[in-house]
Amino acid sequence: MNPNAWLEVALNGPWSRTRQPNMPVTADEIVDAALACADEGASIIHFHAYDPATGRQRDDYDIYAPIIERIRGRRDVICYGTLPFAGSVDAPRAMTPEERFGAVDQLVRAGLVEWSVVDPGSTNISHYADLAIGKPGFVYANPENHIRHGLALAQQHRITPSYAIYEPGFMRLGAALHRLYPGAPVPIYRLMFSQHIAFGFPPADWALDAYLKLLELEHAGAPWMVAGLGVELGPLLEAAIERGGHVRVGLEDAPMGCTQDNRSLVRDARRRIEAAGGRLATATAVRRRLAQSNGEA
Repeated sequence: MNPNAWLEVALNGPWSRTRQPNMPVTADEIVDAALACADEGASIIHFHAYDPATGRQRDDYDIYAPIIERIRGRRDVICYGTLPFAGSVDAPRAMTPEERFGAVDQLVRAGLVEWSVVDPGSTNISHYADLAIGKPGFVYANPENHIRHGLALAQQHRITPSYAIYEPGFMRLGAALHRLYPGAPVPIYRLMFSQHIAFGFPPADWALDAYLKLLELEHAGAPWMVAGLGVELGPLLEAAIERGGHVRVGLEDAPMGCTQDNRSLVRDARRRIEAAGGRLATATAVRRRLAQSNGEA
């Protein structure tokens, strides 16, 4: 049982309102959603920044910084953003590691972020509904030199790597690379599940047990949480609390067209965590647990 469960909310993701109509996009919407979710018990806020002129995701320091400042100025929460895709319509050429992590580097130097996305692998993101009509998905690409660059930043600045584990190989590679960067904080292993997208495992007990067995072999004692894309966690949420894990919810992770808002998703998760015997951790408690994992307390 986990008496101090972390609850993270992923406010929007890369989907745009075409796929996820209720997600926050503007700076004011993101700030309002973050504060509402913090009031419901979320201690970790993850979001993607959007260009107010084009309405498309844009991962620039100048967009992220004022949003994070506004959130952290009113609530003690851990905030972190994402990375630009290595290749997309907005970045048609291959980006260098320095370009992808440029905003992270600026944000950490400004004292605004404590965590960073460092996803240790690449995979296809294809929705089953799109496959049925011949619409192609995309490759979520994270070349090894980009992963190494993210871990080097973590080592240099003492920020926590947030690993999204889409496939078992992500865990093996992420753990192996982390061992090459002594002093880099212990990663968060975010175990990704889905019913609606054709990657990894569905949200089932046997799948969680498989991941936890592999984590025991590769990085025993590291913190982990259940999450996903196009996912309804169902009973896996309670199973995670019972096994000592943590939880992420939000409109980035929910099935497309979700009729709830982020606050209601967080409220529902809080109630289920508490019903399972868990107690929500504050941001201070999360930081304390990570410090213990890193041998700092």
